[in-house]
Amino acid sequence: MSVLTINKLTESVGAEVTAIDADRLANDDTLGAAILDALEDSGVLVFPGLGLDPEAQVAFCRRLGEIDHSSDGHHEIAGIYPVTLDTSKNASAAYLRATFDWHIDGCTPLNDECPQKATVLSAKQVASSGGDTQFANSYAAHEDFSDEEKQRFGALRVVHSLEASQRRVNPDPSSEELARWRARPTHEHPLVWTHRSGRKSLVLGASADYVVGMDRDEGRALLDELLERATRPELVYSHRWTVGDTVIWDNNGVLHRAGRYAADSERLMLRTTVLGDEPIQ
Repeated sequence: MSVLTINKLTESVGAEVTAIDADRLANDDTLGAAILDALEDSGVLVFPGLGLDPEAQVAFCRRLGEIDHSSDGHHEIAGIYPVTLDTSKNASAAYLRATFDWHIDGCTPLNDECPQKATVLSAKQVASSGGDTQFANSYAAHEDFSDEEKQRFGALRVVHSLEASQRRVNPDPSSEELARWRARPTHEHPLVWTHRSGRKSLVLGASADYVVGMDRDEGRALLDELLERATRPELVYSHRWTVGDTVIWDNNGVLHRAGRYAADSERLMLRTTVLGDEPIQ
């Protein structure tokens, strides 16, 4: 008998998990491996109306791996990071505007940390307009390439930077803002990530600045084209939040973005991130 009851949400990405309450998710030791397996298969798991409290969310995530504590201090519970544009609840809220563009977390680490394995979001307050979260299956995007494209794109390398993602939402930064962005090192990654499992996904999104060895404009046009192909409607699941929902996604093979919402929106998500152990290669 399966540990989880799962209903596919789209053919490409996303599945709904039912018949599990918050207490079981936080305390059942048998669920961790089953959820990681389901995440590998579906990319995104939705737990509708779960009502997971912050302590239970952290307890659940510990069953999936080591928790990222680099953003602690914004919330009273260690391992919880508030996703909101309200600066009274998150002093670094301005940076979150970059999440309105497609991205993979962890492409521009401070050192050489691996991208995060998975991210969990729980909805505490939702936007009156906008604020849906979209997910795109970049494994499937690679699988759709022709053999010639797989060979060509598999040889490309891309430089990622914090500046690239921030300029999308703040194209005219002050000298102080620019200095802060450039204080974070750039990172060069292969366009195609070959995973330990043998699967291949695309490393694309807001932080992708330019293609190594290509004319800057031509390279950026190619990145835009590939991102458009990777986020075609048939490869995307869009989650419309209701209070109490919890969603977890595979950050290594799924692109995501938040739908735009007003700066003064009450929207509040609580995020916990599970650290990764697989470098982009």
